[in-house]
Amino acid sequence: MSVIKSKSPLAIAILAVLSTSVVAQTENVERVAPAAEKMEVIVVNADFSNIALEKVPSSVTVIDSQQLQDEGAQHFEDVLNSIANFNWSGGSSRPKYFQIRGVGEQEEYQGAPNSSVGFIVDDIDLSGIGMVSSMYDIQQVEVLRGPQGTQYGANALAGLIYLKSNDPTDVFEHGAQVSLGDDDLQTFSGFSSGPITDSGKLLYRVSLEQHSQNGYRDNTYLEREDTNGRDEFTARAKLRWYAADDVQLDLTFLHANFDNGYDAWTLDNNGFETITDKPGVDAQKTTGAGLKATFSSFEKFELTSLTSFAQTDHHHNYDGDWANPDYWDSKQCSIYDNDWNVIGTEPCVYDYTWDKQGERKTVSQELRISSNEAGRIFNDSTDWLMGLYGMNLQEDNDLYSEYNGWPDEVLQSEYEATNYAIFAQTDTQFGNGYVFSAGVRLERRESEYSDSNGDEFSPSENMWGGHLAISKSLNQDHNAYFRIARGYKAGGFNMTLPAELADKKDYDTEILYNYELGLKSTWLDGAVATNMALFYMDRQNQQVSASQQYYDPITDTRPFALYIENAGSAKNYGAEADFKYYATSNIQFYGSVGWLETEYGDYQYNDTNGIIVDLSGREQAHAPNFTYSAGMSYVSDSGWFTNLNASGKSDFYYSDSNESKSDAYTIFNARVGYETQMWSAYLWGRNLFDEQYGTRGFYFGNEPDLDWADKQYVRFGDPRQLGITLNVKFM
Repeated sequence: MSVIKSKSPLAIAILAVLSTSVVAQTENVERVAPAAEKMEVIVVNADFSNIALEKVPSSVTVIDSQQLQDEGAQHFEDVLNSIANFNWSGGSSRPKYFQIRGVGEQEEYQGAPNSSVGFIVDDIDLSGIGMVSSMYDIQQVEVLRGPQGTQYGANALAGLIYLKSNDPTDVFEHGAQVSLGDDDLQTFSGFSSGPITDSGKLLYRVSLEQHSQNGYRDNTYLEREDTNGRDEFTARAKLRWYAADDVQLDLTFLHANFDNGYDAWTLDNNGFETITDKPGVDAQKTTGAGLKATFSSFEKFELTSLTSFAQTDHHHNYDGDWANPDYWDSKQCSIYDNDWNVIGTEPCVYDYTWDKQGERKTVSQELRISSNEAGRIFNDSTDWLMGLYGMNLQEDNDLYSEYNGWPDEVLQSEYEATNYAIFAQTDTQFGNGYVFSAGVRLERRESEYSDSNGDEFSPSENMWGGHLAISKSLNQDHNAYFRIARGYKAGGFNMTLPAELADKKDYDTEILYNYELGLKSTWLDGAVATNMALFYMDRQNQQVSASQQYYDPITDTRPFALYIENAGSAKNYGAEADFKYYATSNIQFYGSVGWLETEYGDYQYNDTNGIIVDLSGREQAHAPNFTYSAGMSYVSDSGWFTNLNASGKSDFYYSDSNESKSDAYTIFNARVGYETQMWSAYLWGRNLFDEQYGTRGFYFGNEPDLDWADKQYVRFGDPRQLGITLNVKFM
């Protein structure tokens, strides 16, 4: 059941102002979209052919800069709930584990990174480490659903998230922004863009943001309010050089330093008052660069080279007993004899810490040639592209956990994976509005792993994927398509498993067949745009994240074994739709809805007591049946502005290994202000009704005074926040 807490006076005041503003400002506005009011053309940048959104034969959501600005998004976390059939796992200070149509990771505590969902920022691959995703100076957010093996060099089983920042401009423009809010929120941002040379052949753009806040947790034991705090710095820089009339070089730099706390869990599930004595950290420092070179001097084709590099230091630490020595000393724990009979009680002693530090380096290179108008084949009917892709990923991890002063998990590991791929695609126009697209990808993956516990693995495999799609332009306003795509996710291995799980050492490649039928339309003479898709996903050898608590007689503890295994075949199916409606030049409506049904195939596991649990036919984890969002923006001719938006999800299972579920929830946000060409000011509120909603849940025993009885624990999302934003721009 969702919970609505009492509203603060400031929240009530905002709601009153907003409702009055909407009524007063729209009273005399013409709501019928004029015939000349046309929808802007949105280009999908993740597809290097720069195809218009309405022509892409697959399900794509694009959140443009106007929506980001209207909603006041500061981080990707602020917009992800508005994406249909999209979810995230709240096991970190900022979202970095994502699920598209129910497919994706929920955490990564150890092992070899291999993400189902690609995450790209300005052509720099940050898959699995995407928490450094500030929305300041971002041009648009793109989410491509389903396998994307030929649209972007990196394969993505479930889909691809692509963040594109604004490009350099040929005229000078500069700006600054300040946001202040409760929870001690302070955000300072600024950008500068323009030509470096008088010729206009060398352009630059630089943007900076420093964001900090306490993190909505009050540690009553330490008497601190910042143990879950956020301290986040992001810097981006771009250089664009028109080296010749037919040569363009784009150099991108990214540096992000997120030094966040992690004190998010409570034993009594109150959500926001913690009692830990050793609050954790969740830090990530990423430095990356990308060079995109485009050569269009060839007679028949264009050559594109894309080189990227990223280095990330990450540190995740938490207080695993979620309490302090004084708390446990006040509790009574059972004393057992050698036959496990209770013979008395004594004050509990429980102290557990978990710490992992890692360093990841990725280097990728892609070369692709794509036909121009003169290079079309088969009687000028077919565009084509061919590409080569390679990526090397290295990650070293140092894992240490301690139970009551004794080392528990101690593991130093080294991992390296190298992927080589070749891919090709053709798009053929058959006449009468028909276009047939075919793509194929062949990939070789080689990996090596070794650790201080003696585990060594060196698997390698060949994989293939691709797509067949046919689209039909029904008329100038409607475009339909049908697409079949095959994706894959490499198999792997599990390390440091107990003897009871010796048969879980490795797991197989997952194959996904995605069938999709869609319709992209404009209505009312271009004032309304809609995108709709039906899909069916056949997952073969589904990889699931499993966990099992077991008894370790040496340390007299009940640690968790985390591993990945195959769950046979599974199926995911459903639909998604989104729309934009320019009712007038002053009023815009937008929204999305997703419907998702998921089902495990043949999947069984043993619980803590060795009893077989059969999940065959059950819904998959982090796959809500319904996701939805709706919003409205209004700008008066005199400059007054209002945005109202809401988003929500139905309930969903937290894990592949238990029956713990979230509650359904809906979140309401609002933003009201005044805008001019040179400055703007806003009053805003997020989660206005202070909805308490779960983003991650575990079901296990973590309280010795309860004899380690299994219990559900939930991590909650951000509560209500209110603030103001001031923005200035100048030439």
